[in-house]
Amino acid sequence: MNTEGHGGRRVFDFAVLGVHCVLLSSFMPAKEFATEIVRTLRQHGHQAYLVGGCVRDLLLGRQPADYDVATDAHPEQVMSIFPETYAVGAQFGVVLVPLPDRLREEAESRSTEYPGHSFSIEVATFRCDVGYSDGRHPDQVHYSTRPEEDVQRRDFTINGLLLDPMTNGVLDYVGGRADLERRIVRTIGEPAHRFGEDKLRMLRAVRFAARFGYEIDTATFAAIQRLAPQIHQVSHERVRDEIGKMLVEGNARRAFELLDASNLLREVLPEIAAMKGVAQPPQFHPEGDVWTHTLMLLEGLGGGVSRTLAFGALLHDVGKPPTFRVAPDRIRFDGHVEVGMRMAEEICRRFRMSNEDTEQIVAIVANHMRFADVQKMKASTLKRFLRLPRFDEHMEMHRLDCLASHGDLSLYEFCRQKLADTPPEQMRPEPLLTGDDLIAAGFEPGPQFKQMLSAVEDLQLEGSLTTREQALDFVRREFPGHGKSS
Repeated sequence: MNTEGHGGRRVFDFAVLGVHCVLLSSFMPAKEFATEIVRTLRQHGHQAYLVGGCVRDLLLGRQPADYDVATDAHPEQVMSIFPETYAVGAQFGVVLVPLPDRLREEAESRSTEYPGHSFSIEVATFRCDVGYSDGRHPDQVHYSTRPEEDVQRRDFTINGLLLDPMTNGVLDYVGGRADLERRIVRTIGEPAHRFGEDKLRMLRAVRFAARFGYEIDTATFAAIQRLAPQIHQVSHERVRDEIGKMLVEGNARRAFELLDASNLLREVLPEIAAMKGVAQPPQFHPEGDVWTHTLMLLEGLGGGVSRTLAFGALLHDVGKPPTFRVAPDRIRFDGHVEVGMRMAEEICRRFRMSNEDTEQIVAIVANHMRFADVQKMKASTLKRFLRLPRFDEHMEMHRLDCLASHGDLSLYEFCRQKLADTPPEQMRPEPLLTGDDLIAAGFEPGPQFKQMLSAVEDLQLEGSLTTREQALDFVRREFPGHGKSS
C-alpha cells in the first residue's frame, strides 16, 4: 500500500515493498541506536528520519554498512540532547553520535559478521547548500525545517529516500523508489549541476551502477562523459578510495568497463586505459589483448577481497604497454615486470597509499611471473618463495591470472601441494647459526655476516646442513680469511 503525502511526496509502507522485513526486526547494534536517536529527537519535538544509503540498502534487502539520521534539529540542539558527540562537520550541520558502550561491544563482537560497519551515527540537519567553489564543500549552508528540501541537495535519487523507523514508512520526494525498481542511477536534479557541486559523484555513479548491476541514466551518463576531465579537482585520496571500493565490492569488471565508457578511466588511471589494443601472444593469452585479460581477471576477483590483492590484480600487467614489441618469433614484453613494479609504485604513491599497502601491491606485481619457474626452483628458493609475506594473495593472484588466460592451474596446484606437504619447521626452521655464533667462533663482524648466514640457511632449507657444527664447518671452509685467527 502507498499513499500520497504532503508536498508531493510518496509515502510507502515498507512491509509491502518486497523487503525482507527481518532486517528491520533483527538485532543490529547500529540500526537499533539510530532508531533510538530518531525516537529521542522526536520526543524533544524535532523531525527525524533515517536517510540515504541505509534506506536504499534496506529496501534492497542488503545489510547497511552504516546509518545516517536527518533532522530539523540544529547541531547545537543535537549535541545538547546527546552529550557524547563529535562535531566533525558542525559547520555543515553534521555531528557524530557514537554507539554507547553496550552496543559498541556488540558491534565489535559481530565485526567479522558485518565487516566495515560504523560505530557511530551521523546526524545531519536538514539543509540546502549554496555554491561549491572548491568542487566539494558548499560555500554556504542554510538550515531547513523541510525534509523534502534537504533531499534535493543529495547526489542520486536512490540515495534520497527517507525512512521512518517507527512505522517503516518510506518518504520519497525524488523518485528514488521508481529508480530502484527500474535499476537506474540518476542524479537528483540536473546532472551537470549535481556533479559541479562534487566531482567525486561521477565516480560514485559508476560505483553504484557496478555494485548493484544498474544502468546509469542517459542524461547522467552523458554529463559524466562531458565532465570527466574535471575529476582532477578531486583529491587523489578520495579517488583512491572510490576505485578501491569498486575493486573489492564484487563487480570490478563492470566498474572498469563503465569507467572506460564514461571517459573517467583515462583521467584517473591512464596506465590502465593504455592496455586497450595491446596484443598478446595467442599461445599464452587466447583471450585477447592486455585490457581484455585484465577485465577477465577483475571479473574473477569477487567481493570481499583485500584491497592490496585487488590493486595488485589491476596493476599486475601495467608494464606491458610500454614494453610491447613484435619479435621474429612472437610478441614480447621484455622487462615488463620490472617496468610494472616501478609504475605500480608510482601509482600507489600518487594515490597516497600507505607504505605497507604499496609494498604488498608492488610485491604482487614483482612475483606474479615467478610461478612459471616453481617446478624448476631449488628447494631453498621454492621455500623462500612460498613463505613470502601474505603469500595467499600471491597464490590467488596466480590462480586468477591463469583462469583469465590459458586456464592451466597445474603450477597453482603444485604450490598448494608443497605448502600442504611441508611442515612449518621445514618451511621456517630455527636458524643453525646467528651473528652471535659467528662472533663466538672468531669471525669479525661485518657486512659479510649476512652473506654467510644466507648461505647457511639455503643449505639448511635444502637439507644439506642439519647441525650447528656442520654450519660452522661450512662457513670456515667457504669464507676463509674472515676469522680472527686467519
